[in-house]
Amino acid sequence: MMRTVAAAANSSQNRLAVPRSAWQKLRSGFDRIALYLPLMLMVSLALGTYWLVRNTPGLAVPDVAKEARHEVDYFMHNFTIKSFDNAGKLKSEIAGTDARHFADTDILEIDQAKIRSIHPTTGQRTIATGLRAYANGDGSEVQLAGNARVIRESSTDAQGRVLPQLEFRGEFIHAFVNEERVQSHKPVLLIRGNDQFTGDVFAYNKLDQVAVLTGRVRGILMPKPATAAIRPQ
Repeated sequence: MMRTVAAAANSSQNRLAVPRSAWQKLRSGFDRIALYLPLMLMVSLALGTYWLVRNTPGLAVPDVAKEARHEVDYFMHNFTIKSFDNAGKLKSEIAGTDARHFADTDILEIDQAKIRSIHPTTGQRTIATGLRAYANGDGSEVQLAGNARVIRESSTDAQGRVLPQLEFRGEFIHAFVNEERVQSHKPVLLIRGNDQFTGDVFAYNKLDQVAVLTGRVRGILMPKPATAAIRPQ
C-alpha cells in the first residue's frame, strides 16, 4: 500500500515538472524577445520611413548636385564696373543706378545702363545705353531694352579713310561686343553720318560693314558736299 502511494506521488510530481519546465523555456524566450524588441522596432521604423520618403511625391531624397535657383545672389546701387586688359588698359566700363546678378544664368540685370567698350587695337569706342540692360558674365553680349542706343564713334580705317559715326536706336537692341555685331527683331533707326535708315528687322556686322534692313525700309540720303570739278587739259 505504501509503495502504491509513493508511486502515485512520484507520478504526480513528474506530471507537475513537465509544465514547469515548459513555462521556464517560454519565459526565457519572452525575455530574449524583450531584449531585442527595441532594436527590432528601430529597424522597422527606419525601413518604414525610407519607404514613405521614396513613395511620397515631393519628399524624395535630394540629389547630390542640385540646380541653382533663379535668384539674385548679389545686387549693386549707383555702381561702375571697369575691366582692364593684361597691359592695364581699360577694356570696358559698365555703369547703372541698380543691378541684380542671377547666379544660375550669370546674367547682370542693369537699370539705367551705360556701357562703354574700347577696341583693343584701334581704340575706337562703342557706347551703349538703355533703360534696362542684360549683360553676360564677361560683358561680351548685351541686350538693351527701352530707349536703346548704340553709338560707334567715328574712326579711320587701315587705308586712312574716315569712317563716320554710326548710331542705332530702337526699343530693343542686341549687341555682340567682341564680334562687333548688332541686331534686333524690332524696328531700328540707323544713323550713319547725315544719312538715316529705318527697318522692321535689322542686323549689322562691322566685319563686312553691311547693314541689313528688312520689312518696311525707308532711307534718307543727304547730298555730299560738292567738290571742285577738274577741267580737262
